[in-house]
Amino acid sequence: MSDTKQHELDQLAINALRFLAVDAVEKAKSGHPGAPLGCAPIAYLLYTKIMKYDPTMPKWSDRDRFVLSNGHASALLYGALHLAGYDLPMDQLKAFRQWGSHTPGHPEYGETPGVEVTTGPLGQGFAESVGLAIAEKHMAAVYNHDNHTPVDHHTYVLCGDGDLMEGISHEAASLAGTLKLGKLIVLYDDNLISLDGPTELSFTEDVTRRFEAYHWQVQMVHDGNDLKALEDAILAAKADTTRPSLIRVRTVIGYGSPKAGTQKVHGEALGAEATKETKRNLGWPEDKSFYVPEEAQAVWDKCKEKGKKAREEWEKLYQDYKTAYPELGDQYDRTTASKLAEGWEKLIPVFPSDKPVATRNAGQVVMNAIAKVVPELIGGAADLTSSTKTIFKDSQNFHLDPKGRNIFFGVREFGMMAAVNGIAAHGGLIPFGSTFFTFSDYCRSALRMGALQSSHSLYIFTHDSIGLGEDGPTHQPIEHLMSLRAIPQLTDFRPADANETAACWQLALERQSASFMALSRQDLPTLDNDKYKVHENTRKGAYILEQFGKDVILVATGSEVAMIVKAADELKAAGINATVVSMPSFKLFEEQDEAYKLSIFPHGVPTISLEAGATMGWWKYVGRDGIAIGLDRFGASAPAPLVQDKLGISATAVVEAAKKLLKK
Repeated sequence: MSDTKQHELDQLAINALRFLAVDAVEKAKSGHPGAPLGCAPIAYLLYTKIMKYDPTMPKWSDRDRFVLSNGHASALLYGALHLAGYDLPMDQLKAFRQWGSHTPGHPEYGETPGVEVTTGPLGQGFAESVGLAIAEKHMAAVYNHDNHTPVDHHTYVLCGDGDLMEGISHEAASLAGTLKLGKLIVLYDDNLISLDGPTELSFTEDVTRRFEAYHWQVQMVHDGNDLKALEDAILAAKADTTRPSLIRVRTVIGYGSPKAGTQKVHGEALGAEATKETKRNLGWPEDKSFYVPEEAQAVWDKCKEKGKKAREEWEKLYQDYKTAYPELGDQYDRTTASKLAEGWEKLIPVFPSDKPVATRNAGQVVMNAIAKVVPELIGGAADLTSSTKTIFKDSQNFHLDPKGRNIFFGVREFGMMAAVNGIAAHGGLIPFGSTFFTFSDYCRSALRMGALQSSHSLYIFTHDSIGLGEDGPTHQPIEHLMSLRAIPQLTDFRPADANETAACWQLALERQSASFMALSRQDLPTLDNDKYKVHENTRKGAYILEQFGKDVILVATGSEVAMIVKAADELKAAGINATVVSMPSFKLFEEQDEAYKLSIFPHGVPTISLEAGATMGWWKYVGRDGIAIGLDRFGASAPAPLVQDKLGISATAVVEAAKKLLKK
C-alpha cells in the first residue's frame, strides 16, 4: 500500500473515532468534545498499532493497560473500545451519559469492558497508573524466569493539563521515577487550554524540566496529528526500561471545529451548526451521525485479529511456563483469579488474653503470620512503617528488589492510596497502604475512588483516636470514623483488641472490597477468644460480650470497648445490669438480617454508645432516648489517659450516663 493510501486510511479511521465522540456528546447534549477531537490520533495509534490486548478477552492478564486520566474525554475511549471490537455496541454510544448505559460520563471500572480504572477526578488516573506499573514490575520479578516471561506488558496513560496541575500528580510522578517504573508511558495532551482559558493563566511551569527532575524520560511531539512522530516517541519510550516516560504532545483542543483552540470546546456539546461545520472542515458527511465507513471499520477490525493472535501465542508459551515452573504457575492462576490459597486462614493467629497488645502491633503479627501463604499481599506506608507496623520482616524492599513486598511510598498519602487502587485493579495482588488515621483526610478522594470501583484495596490507619496523646489535636482523629463510614461500599473495621484485629484482617482479605482499619497506638486488653468466640463473632459486625441483664445496653468500638466492660462491672455493683456490645464494623452489622440486629439492639432498651470520635451516626443505634458519648470537639495535647479523662472518654462517663438515663 502506498504511503498516500495509508495516510488516507489512517485519517478516515481517526475521523471515524472523532465523530463517534462528537455525535455521542451531541446526542446527549452533554460531555466534552474538545479532547476527543484533539487526541483521536493518539488513541487510534495506541489501539490499532501499539497496544497488546484482545477485545474478546478484556481481562487477559498480560494485556497492556490504557488509562484515560482526563476521564472527561470518555467519549473518545468509548469510541475506541467500540471500534476495536470490545463488547460495546453502537447503541451504547448512542446512550452516552444516560441512565443504565455502559457509557457513563466518566469511565467507571466494571461498567464498561476495556476500562481499567475509574477516572475523572483529575490526577487520580495518573496515580492509579503508577500502581498498575508497580504491580507489573513486581509480578514480572516474581514470575519471569529464564526465557519465560508470562508478565510483560506496559501501562499507557493519556492525561491533560488538569491532571498535572493536581498535587497528586507530583506525588505519583516522583514515586514512579524513584521506583524506576520503565513500563509506564504517559502521553500528555499539551493543548495550552484549560476550562478557565489559556493555561498561561495558571500553569506556566516547565513540565519537561519538572519530569526530568523526577527521573523521567521526556520527549516532545510538536504535532498531535503526526502519527510517525507519535509512534517514534512511543517506541523510544518503550526502549528505556529504567525510566517512566512522558511524551508531551502538542494538540489542538476541538481540532477541526469552529471553536478549536478555545476553552469553549472543552465541556459542552458543539451544537448542531458547529457539529456540521466541524464535519465539513474534516471532510465528513454532514448528514450522518454515528457513521463508520466500511474502509475505516476494516482498519479497526484488524485489532481483533491481532489481539487474538497475541493472546493465543501467550497462552501457548504460558503452558510451557507452567510445565517448567508448576508451583509458580499454580500461584499465578490462583492470584489472577482472585482466589486465596486453600487453608490460608489456619495461620491467622489467636492471641492469649493475658497480655495487652496495641492493635497496630497485632496487625503486624497477623501480616507476618500469613505472609508465606498470601504472597499476593503487598504494600507499605507513607514514611511511617515503624509507626504503623506494616512491614514484612522476611521480604526485601521493592525499591532495592522488585520481588520485595515492602513499598516505601514516602510522605505521599494521596498518591499512595491511589497507587494502591491501581495495584488492586491490575489483578494478581492484594495491596495495602498505611498512615496515621488523621491523614486519611489527605487521601480521602482515593479511598472514595477505591470504594466506587470496588477495588480490593486495604487502607490501614493507626493512631486512631485521642489515645495517641501528646501529639495533640492535629494528629488526633475526631470526625474521621464517621466520615469514612459514610462512603458507600467501603468496609469499616475498628477492632477492640488483638483477636478482633486478626479477624478483621481475615475479613478484609476475604471480602475483596475496599476496606479500612482504624488501629490503636496504645496497648489494649486482649479478649478471650475461646470465651467470646471473637474470630467468629467479629464477622457479624457487632456482638454481645457480656450480658448481665438488659437494664441498659453499652456499645463501643475499638479502644473504648475495654472501657464499657469496666463500666458494666461498676454498674453491676450498683445494681444496674448492662449488656456489653462490641461493634467492630458498622457495615458488617448492617449486612446482618433483621432478627440478628434486634437481638443486639432490641426495642425499648436504653442504649449508650462510647466512641472516641464524632457522635453523628450513633443515633441510629442508641435512639432518641439514648446517649451517644463521643467527641464533637477537637482533642488536646497531653498524656493519653489524661486526655481521655478530661474529654469524658472513660468508664466513669459511661457509668454516670447510665445512672442518669435510668432515672428518667
